[in-house]
This record gives sequence, C-alpha cells and structure tokens, in this order.
Amino acid sequence: MSHGKGGTSTGGDRVIATMCASHCGGACLLKVHVRDGVITRIESDDGEEPQLRGCLRGRAYRQRVYAPDRLLYPLKRAGPRGEGRFQRTSWDEALDTVAAELKRVRDAYGPPAIILAQMTGDVCSLNNFGALDRLLSMAGGYTSPWGVTSFQAGVYASMVTYGTWFASNTRDDLLNSRLIIMWGWDPASTITGPNTCWYLARAREAGTTIISVDPRHTDSAAAFADSWIPIRPGTDTAMLIAMAYVMVDEKLYDRDFIAAHTVGFDRFKDYVLGSEDGVAKTPQWAEGITGVAAGTIVELARQYATTRPAALMAGIAPGRTAYGEQFHRAAITLAAMTGNVGIHGGDAGARAWESVMGGFPYPVNSMTSAIDRAPNPVERAFPPDRKVPLFYRRPRVHFTRLADAILRGRAGGYFADYKALVVAQCNYLVQFPDSNKIARALNSLEFIVVEEQFMTPTAKFADIILPVATFMERNDVTPGVGSAYVGCVNKVIEPLGESRPPWRIAAELAERLGIKGYLDKTEEQILQERAMNNGVYDYRRFKKRGVYRLKTIEPYVAFRAQVKDPAANPFPTPSGKIEIYSRQWADLGIPGLPAVPKYIGSWEGRNDPLARKYPLQLITTHLKRRALSQFENIPWLRELQDHALLINSEDARARGINDGDMVRVFNDRGQILIKARVTERIMPGVVDVPHGAWYAPDPDRVDRGGCANVLTPDRHSPGGSFPYNTALVEVAKAS
Repeated sequence: MSHGKGGTSTGGDRVIATMCASHCGGACLLKVHVRDGVITRIESDDGEEPQLRGCLRGRAYRQRVYAPDRLLYPLKRAGPRGEGRFQRTSWDEALDTVAAELKRVRDAYGPPAIILAQMTGDVCSLNNFGALDRLLSMAGGYTSPWGVTSFQAGVYASMVTYGTWFASNTRDDLLNSRLIIMWGWDPASTITGPNTCWYLARAREAGTTIISVDPRHTDSAAAFADSWIPIRPGTDTAMLIAMAYVMVDEKLYDRDFIAAHTVGFDRFKDYVLGSEDGVAKTPQWAEGITGVAAGTIVELARQYATTRPAALMAGIAPGRTAYGEQFHRAAITLAAMTGNVGIHGGDAGARAWESVMGGFPYPVNSMTSAIDRAPNPVERAFPPDRKVPLFYRRPRVHFTRLADAILRGRAGGYFADYKALVVAQCNYLVQFPDSNKIARALNSLEFIVVEEQFMTPTAKFADIILPVATFMERNDVTPGVGSAYVGCVNKVIEPLGESRPPWRIAAELAERLGIKGYLDKTEEQILQERAMNNGVYDYRRFKKRGVYRLKTIEPYVAFRAQVKDPAANPFPTPSGKIEIYSRQWADLGIPGLPAVPKYIGSWEGRNDPLARKYPLQLITTHLKRRALSQFENIPWLRELQDHALLINSEDARARGINDGDMVRVFNDRGQILIKARVTERIMPGVVDVPHGAWYAPDPDRVDRGGCANVLTPDRHSPGGSFPYNTALVEVAKAS
C-alpha cells in the first residue's frame, strides 16, 4: 500500500526507498523501515536484476544515525585545540561567530587567507562541495586546494591521452570480456559499483580468465582470479612498459588501430626499445625493478595481446604513488596497442574506479553541483596561463602541501599567510599525508570551523563545530556508479537534534554575510531540475522507487563512436586522436611529466638510500568496514574486521614478530602502534596499514589510533598524484 512520498507500508512500519552513497565506491538502494519516526531496520534492493544491493556499511547505517557519540548540537571550543573540549551553543551564536570570523580574516588579511578544505563526503548533487564554494566566492573569495584525492593520476592521464576523464564502460560490459586483468584493483573491498563483483563472478563462471596484479593477494584475487602476480609498489609502470616491449618485439600489437586512432606511437616505441636512451625496456630489465619474473611478464603480455576482447582494469592504487600518472598513461597505451579501446569487452585502461566522476551516458554529469558555482575572485586575479596547466596555476595549493602552506605562508613562497580554515565533508587530519605536520598547522590557525557528524580528530581542533544531518535525514540526487542509473536520496526521518543539511547551513551563513541571491530556488526545485535533466520524466515515481535506470539497449562503451567513425567523432584532444605522445606536454617541459609514458623511479622506493634505514615499502589500502575514514566508530563494523598491519611471514620472522603482536611502524615523520597480522597474502618487503583509522597521539606523539597518514610524505607527484602508497617504514615489536 502506498504511504506518501518514497514510501510503502508493511505491518506497522513505513518502508522508504533511498540511495546510499557514502563515498564507499557504490550507490546502493536501501529500503529503510521506519516506525513512529524511528529507523527500525534496513533492507536492500530486492527488485529487478541487476539489483543495487547495499554493502555492510549501508546495512549498518542505523548505528551511525543513532550513535551515542553523534554530534547533534552546535559546539564551541572550551579548551586547547586538539583536546576535544567543547560546550554546547545555539545555532544563532555559532553562525554569527563563523560569519564574524570570516569577515574579520577577510578584511584583515585578504580573502586568500581563508582556505576551504572539503571533499565529497556523501556523493550527492545538492549537499556537496558546491554550497560552500558558492558561499565563499560570493563573500569575496578564498584559497582552494587542488587535487582529486582518490585518483588525480588517472584524471591527469585521461585528460592528456584521451582529452576527457570520462573513459569507462559500464560494468555489465565485463560479461563480454575473454580476459580481465585486475591491476591494483580490489572491488570486493572498495565496491566500485554495486554490481561489479556480481559481474566479475558471472564472467568467471562463463569462462573468462581473470588475473590479479597487486602487492597483496586481495579478497578480489581470492574470489575471482585464476592467478595472482605480486608486484613491488610504485613499479607497475615498468611492468606495463616491458609488456609493450614484448608486443613490439614479437609484432603482437594492433598496428591498424595504432595507425588509425593514435599519434606518437613511434616516439613511445623508441623509448621502449631503447633507441632514445640506450636502455631496452625488456622483461629482464623490468624483473629487477618490479620483482616479477621476466617469464611472467612475457606470458601476460602475450595473453593480453592475443586474447580479444580483453579488459585491463587499471585500479587507482598504483596511481596513488610517486609518478603514478605514468602508470595510467602506460595502461591506456597498452589498451590502444591491443585494440581494446572502444569495443565491447575491452576497456580504455584509464582507471577502473571511474565511478561517480562520469563516463556513462548522463545528459548532465550528476557529480557536478546542483548549486551553481560562482567565480572565485581570488582565482580570477590570476588569469589562466597557456604555458601552465590549469591545476598548477596560482593561487591554488595542492592538498598535500596545505599544512606546509599554513605553517610557512608567504615566507615559504605561498601566495598568502593563511589564517582561517573551513572544513566540510573532510576528516583532513586523517585523510591527508603527514598527520603530525597537519596537527601543527591546525594549531597555528586563528580560526577553524568544521561541519561534522562526529568528534573526529579534525573536529577536535575546531573553534566552532556545526552538526550535519546524515543522508537519511535529507533529500538529494546521486549519480549511479558502474551502471547507468540515477539515485534518489529520500529523507527517511527528520534530522536528529539540531543537525542540518549542508546546503541549509551555507544558505544561513550567506544571510549573515550579507550575500544577496545566494539561492533563488527551493530544495525541491533544485533536485527536481537535476533529476529531470538526467531523463527522469516522472519525478514522483522516481522518489517512490528511489532509482531511475537510464534506458540502454546494450552496455555503454567509452569511445565507441570515436573508434567506429573517427572522422565524424574525433577524440577531444588537440590532434583528435589518442595522444600517446603529447605535444602539449612536450612543450611545457615539466620535469617528471614526459611527453610519452615512461617509468620513473620513485622517491622512497626500494632503491632509495633511505631504504637502508627504513627497508619496508608501505601501502595504505581500504578496509571493507570503512569508507575512507567514515564508519570508523560504528561497533557492528569494528566487530567484523580488524584494523591491523599486514606483514609477510618472512619480514615478521626477521623482526621477531608473531601474529597478533602489537608493533611500532615508524619513519622520520612519526610512529604508530598497531596490531600485526602475519600472512602470506602480502609480498615480502611490503607492509600494509589500512587507510582511515582515526589519529590518536599520546603525550609522546606516538599515534595509538594506527593512522596510516602519520607515515606518508606531504609531497605530490608532478601531475598531482597523492603518494599514499609511496613511503618507507620500519616495523618493530612494541615493548
């Protein structure tokens, strides 16, 4: 029986369909049972296939909504920064304080002194980064950090080579593949679309060969792969280029495709064969770098070149390294060499976590903000320079260098002396490199405001905390992930306490800042317009069902039109073709960003002199129980999975470490305490501290929360990649 918007009734409960999109790599349909305004249980999709079934995080969301430590009222700091001592205040006092402090900093130091640090949070159209961007831009401007935290390397490579970052097939096209290479890709943990694992399982059942290339024997490798190839972190590009050598040497590459659809292959071939630098990039050359046997490289190269169609699913983890951009450019080049671009069952090789950033046939990219962004006066003062990439232009600061910028300001060569920080949808202290340095930077600021749901390590440094409603307490529209659909985020219950949706917080701040015309539409008008622009012709039905599936007669394939009819559909690059050689980047001449894909040895890699002091390579992967640092404090999820260091038995034995021991993981940036799990599922010489644990330093500055970013370097790769998987550490048994 129908029961209002987005709901049906069953027994004494009202059942409301809503879409979960908590930045976990999925956008899943949840059916939420509500009785007397209280969530009683959560089910998932039980309708037509392919179902958009929620993961354990979505199923546990009731504990998040009703968590006893949830922030439900505005707070103001009542003790030193970082201690987490606050007292309750009113919304009027909190918003008046925020507005007054932003005006003070703007008038005293200039608009660039205000930094907005925000990420995606819940992946939605209305309650996302657009609200505060518009607010601060209309209030005079602000400093914006740059860098797509999850996959900047993939974005760079796609833009350089394809001219767009929309370069992914829908997941159902995996059923057309005869070979799938999961390269640094673990969808069993990171989701990357609600049905990705379902399609992988069906592909394997149909006889598709699946191979995993990864430093770890991941759950995806265990569930789906026929074989596992362990590889040293940061060396993936060398293996890809050695595979290209085999294809060229044995004349296995698709010469017709290269001739018709690419430019610059001869220059790449000169590098691969050693004509350019005198070093042939043979499998034997790559073996010494990657730790992968030359014979294995030859076999995989032949298999990928001769099995059509084949999908090289380039995960984002190898790109989250020093010079990670080259991994993605090399993967794209191999996809072109094998003729797997623009065909069913192939893949463009850009990045396997295409996800919410587009790549599917949306009339309007759902990831763009439903609140129109306003020009930022701080950035308008610096017109774009054709000789400098847009993301490099002043006055932006890369996210990895934000703490350094705060600490050093103009004296350190930055554009401003930074005094105020606005944090939204972002646990900055946990999610970015060198947490200890970030803590020092936060202590140096004059004012910090944080929008949050919990007392995160970042929130402890705030002067004002504004409580944010969960997605179950607000309305929104979210893009589909991995498939062509749009999700409706229906408000399931009224916001608890005094929590408010982010767009409303921004709108109320706009009034206090004297901004006219901040919003000229209601919430409902904004969301209905966004949905209908994406083909939702019946908005009421959309809200009731919680999902609208775009009508497609076959899987969507990126660049199919460009490959079928290149004259009518050129690639959006300067040449109109896939640019294996980029004249644009050759002319820029930026060190570390060569015009063709190349292997560049990374800092803090295995051959760095620092390895004598810190001999283990660190990777920071993602657990099933967390979405970045979200859900860390949810009891049901903590019971399901340890936060623990993975260490190979060979490395553990050499250090006297047994399974379950508490260990210190350390380098010059800091040290953490964490439980050790001794296993054969990670290769020797590599250790894994999962990303997202909350920073909790003791008086001696030893982090007892096990925060991986205590150990990672605050520098970025030349194309902007974040070095979450580039760090050297040592491990010792805790005394």
